[in-house]
This record gives sequence, structure tokens and C-alpha cells, in this order.
Amino acid sequence: MHSLSDKIIFTGPMGAGKTTAIASISDEPPVCTDVSCTGEEASLKKTTTVAMDYSYLQLDDGKRIHLYGTPGQERFNFMWDILTQGGIGLVLLINNDHQNPVQQMELYLDYFSKFIKETGVVVGITRMGIADQADIESYQTCLMQRGEIYPVFEIDGRCESDVKTLIYALLAVLDAQSGEV
Repeated sequence: MHSLSDKIIFTGPMGAGKTTAIASISDEPPVCTDVSCTGEEASLKKTTTVAMDYSYLQLDDGKRIHLYGTPGQERFNFMWDILTQGGIGLVLLINNDHQNPVQQMELYLDYFSKFIKETGVVVGITRMGIADQADIESYQTCLMQRGEIYPVFEIDGRCESDVKTLIYALLAVLDAQSGEV
């Protein structure tokens, strides 16, 4: 059973839409720690998260879900460890127009494997139809080859209903694992 204030972590590479997804479902404007990009990152986007994004979502049943977004760059992975403390689950967003998005998914699944085993994960594939490098079946095949079965959804991080689908899917995974189905 979830508490009245649960913590869900949004993670994934830079540009996957973590800040946008949190903003699309938040009851209040998120607290963001974005700064201007420098170096080669500046060619990808104007700003990037360096510490975290934070907001919350009040569910219909009265539960408040705290939403934390991690920085996307691996050099900030110390924040990944800090932010997962006390978390109930992970929403992994993958940018499908990245050069090798399936490999990126594996990198994040590997890094967060201990947290995922203790909690749960859902995968949201963003930026489908822009410069697709994979299809949903590619992600599912990779997961099956790894011996892992996780929900994978094509989503638009700007779309409230898409992001809420990820949240509700994660809560269903967590309930199923705890026997509350």
C-alpha cells in the first residue's frame, strides 16, 4: 500500500522530456534547476537540469504523488542516487530520436537496477515520429533478451494524459508486486 505522499522519480537522458513531463501533470509549476547548456549540449537544447525538478500531483483518491526529475547527464549521477532515496518507483523516459535509444534505455536500466528491483519501473518513449531510431518492438525485444518485462509506452511528454498513463501504470506495477491487485 502506498502512503499518502509517495515519491516517483523521472529519469532518462538529456532531452528525453523529464522536465516537460513533470510540468504537464503537476498541480503547481515545478521547481526547476535548469541552466544554460554549454559545449556540444548547447546544440541539442538551450537549458538542462543540473540538480532536479520537483512538483506534485494530487490523484483522484486523495493521494499526493511527489514527482522528482533527475538531471540527464551522467556527470550528475550523484544526484540520481540522492533522488531515488525514499522513492517508490521509476519512470524512465527515452528520447527516440537519439542515435541509439535502445542502448540508452539499457544504460539507465543498468544504473538503476538495484532501485528497480526494490520498486518498479515503466518506460516512456518520447519524440516518436521525429527521427525514429527504433520502434516499440525494438525496446520490448531488448527487454525480453535481458529477461525483464516492463511496461513500455509511446508518449508525448507535453500531453497530460500520456504522462498520467505512465504514473498509473507504475502504480499498477507496484500494486501487483505487493499483491494488492
